[in-house]
Amino acid sequence: MAESCEHIKGLTADNFPPPKTPDACEECLVEGSRWVSLRECQSCGHVGCCDSSPRKHATKHFHDTHHPVMRALPPANWTWCYLHEITGSLGQPTAAQK
Repeated sequence: MAESCEHIKGLTADNFPPPKTPDACEECLVEGSRWVSLRECQSCGHVGCCDSSPRKHATKHFHDTHHPVMRALPPANWTWCYLHEITGSLGQPTAAQK
């Protein structure tokens, strides 16, 4: 496991697209499944369920697309890089980013 990762360094919520389904896992909605927590892909805004959920759609999305970074949707404020298997903190946007 890596000790640092450029994929997640300095990320803020502004580095993520608007989530496609901010209150639900896209696949669980279609399947009628339940989820525990939600994760959003930084590359495309896909929202999937966490690995504590029965279907683990966020991780499946990574395996299908190779999009490396996701964030936990609020109220959590952390990120995960699948490639380097490391977590990061989602920072606050700076004045230059707003």
